[in-house]
Amino acid sequence: MAYAHTNKKGKTYYLHTSRATLKGGYTRDIYYFGLTVNPEKALDAIPAGMMVIENDRTGLPFLKKAA
Repeated sequence: MAYAHTNKKGKTYYLHTSRATLKGGYTRDIYYFGLTVNPEKALDAIPAGMMVIENDRTGLPFLKKAA
């Protein structure tokens, strides 16, 4: 089951991940929220050391390093 976050406006978003290759040849995991679940890229939980916050204006969730 994908991790779900319901924002202040009542929309539910699901956490996904993708691996991106950067200019120097490095790979990095990219985390993003989507309105539908993609079973191949969905995550079951928030990664360690991260927390979900929302954009104040739009209500879109995103991950931030936990302080």
